[in-house]
Amino acid sequence: MNKSEFILKLKKTGAIKFGEFTLKSGVISPFYFDLRGVISYPEVLDGVVELLVEKVKNMEFDLIAGIPYTALPIATLVASKLNKPLIYIRKEEKSYGSGGKVIGKFQKGNKCLVIDDLITTGASKIESAEEFERQGIKVKDFVVIIDRSIQGKIDLAKRNYRLHSLISLNFILETLEKHNLISNSKILEIQNFTSKPTKNSNKNKVTNQLTKKVKDKIHQKQSNLILSLDVTKQQDFFEILDKVGDQIVMLKTHIDIITDFDEKFIPKLLKYAKKQNFFILEDRKFADIGNTVNYQYKEGVYKIADWADFVTAHLIAGAGTLHGLFDNLEGKSAFVLARMSSQGNLINENYTRKCFEIARQFPQFITGFIGHGKNAIDIQRFKSKFPGNELLLVPGVKLKRGHDNLGQQYLTVKDAMDGGADCIIVGRGILKSSNPRSEAKLYRDLAWKIYQKNSKE
Repeated sequence: MNKSEFILKLKKTGAIKFGEFTLKSGVISPFYFDLRGVISYPEVLDGVVELLVEKVKNMEFDLIAGIPYTALPIATLVASKLNKPLIYIRKEEKSYGSGGKVIGKFQKGNKCLVIDDLITTGASKIESAEEFERQGIKVKDFVVIIDRSIQGKIDLAKRNYRLHSLISLNFILETLEKHNLISNSKILEIQNFTSKPTKNSNKNKVTNQLTKKVKDKIHQKQSNLILSLDVTKQQDFFEILDKVGDQIVMLKTHIDIITDFDEKFIPKLLKYAKKQNFFILEDRKFADIGNTVNYQYKEGVYKIADWADFVTAHLIAGAGTLHGLFDNLEGKSAFVLARMSSQGNLINENYTRKCFEIARQFPQFITGFIGHGKNAIDIQRFKSKFPGNELLLVPGVKLKRGHDNLGQQYLTVKDAMDGGADCIIVGRGILKSSNPRSEAKLYRDLAWKIYQKNSKE
């Protein structure tokens, strides 16, 4: 089977689609390649394996890897044809047995050829390479069946990886046009899309009015600092606010840890918020079904909906949590915990992606996401997947990297801001200081300086 025949087979089996498709990045694309079904068509599967074998047979490598799930069965057949060991990275973390993310036998220093179905941005390829490299496996070459990217080859080259592809988007369009399987207008639409893809993205739209309000206050106060004020006594709470309230753009509270809470606390807090010009984020982490969170939010002792500008939420129960909180209620929204900063937390990439999908469906309920990362690059990748123009709040920030004895991990201010944080969340770094005001000013000035610098670049 030659490349043109392979493309025609893909079109016939429905692997090449035209319409409106939301990609992982949130971009709306007029075309979509879905090679997952290739495994159900032996002739097509054999054909692509033959093409790949011919493409890679003279390359230098010790191992072959397939990126789950689409490329894994294809890579398995290629490895068998070439008599090379196969390895792959487990997508889901194993909670039993010996663990380990890389499956298969290998030795440190082995060179691995990585096979995937297609490339759009190159981000997932780099993540895979980094995981292999953490295990001592060398990666230099990626082979994809379809290159639908604008500059995937360039992006990988910047990290010293080489990209090889069987067929390009242009070759697919030329082949389909030659066989009268695509209209000229559709070709033009696709070419316009691929030349300027950001026009099809939600990234430049503020889809939540409260997001804009927070951004405005960040610039008004020239502060990216959120104080996590986790103390248990009212006197301590307001003494610290007296010292640092003017330095922060938002105050993160845990109202249920105030042991001497009374009816005077909330009115006093609201006076501080107005005088010192900050938002209130109640870190309630709502995570129940809609009916229950509705009561938790609006009723009970604290009546959070009456005073908190924002709340935090997990979406483990689905979008019903957001509906329970905000249906028929204006001027309120959530920051969703899409990642956590504690060691061993159970949030994985699939859960994070589901959070983004819900945000895409209900942007009016979500002002931003809370998420941690290993470093600035990891945070950048996380933020790049946001469905719209949501804010990123990064917790676990201190002046130095480290961790506490309960598994909390700390990033530096520079890590967080270079990663694209709109705000940093700082707690003990300020609260445990002998001079909370000067420490808060230090965090504020450093974060704002980096924010300004990055905004200009």
